[in-house]
Amino acid sequence: MRIYKATDYNDMSRKAANVISAQVTMKPDCVLGLATGSSPIGTYKQLIEWHREGLLDFSQVHTANLDEYKGLTKDNDQSYYYFMYHNFFKDINIDMANTNIPDGTNPDGEAEGARYDQVVRDLGGVDLQLLGLGRNGHIGFNEPDEVFPKGTHCVDLQESTIEANKRFFASADDVPKQAYSMGIQTIMMARKILLIASGEDKAEALYNSLCGPITPHVPGSILQLHQDVVVVADEAALSKFNL
Repeated sequence: MRIYKATDYNDMSRKAANVISAQVTMKPDCVLGLATGSSPIGTYKQLIEWHREGLLDFSQVHTANLDEYKGLTKDNDQSYYYFMYHNFFKDINIDMANTNIPDGTNPDGEAEGARYDQVVRDLGGVDLQLLGLGRNGHIGFNEPDEVFPKGTHCVDLQESTIEANKRFFASADDVPKQAYSMGIQTIMMARKILLIASGEDKAEALYNSLCGPITPHVPGSILQLHQDVVVVADEAALSKFNL
């Protein structure tokens, strides 16, 4: 595991974008595992800028997103499909047919999980998986639990996650209570993982994930077992580390 300290969110975003751009440059037809939320927005903006400058070509890239709210349609402005399109995909030259996100409109969680896991397998697996980190240590929407979930599954979101995401909705009551998420096993099968974190509110979760015991009560702690993890975090998120 390699940890890179950034000065602030913008520096973190640029450093993370460097890792992703290197992957795309080295393997133009790579599979990128992508994340949503506020953490990766700056990274996507930097990648868009480099694409516009002619430095990055996404025409052969395939993507597989981590998660999607259950019950939201693609055109809902709070769906992760909408997020990805408006924050990244529409501003690069990616073929939308090569992008993959769990189908939030599928009411059958078991069937959707099986379908999406097959999508990832058909892609040949993920070359580089981008991850954010929840305040409770969740990765994707894999919440603290008694076991590490394996494949894509339906998750009951915890109150802390709903509280953290309510800023994107009119109120906490409007936040979906369930989501489809890649499982821990699917995430860990990625050949390389890029974890980003910014802000003092992520400091405890980041420390527990990287330095604490490996436990499903802190889902991010499983990353300690992966052979190729790059962590890019700002000074505030790394405040509990002696770096």
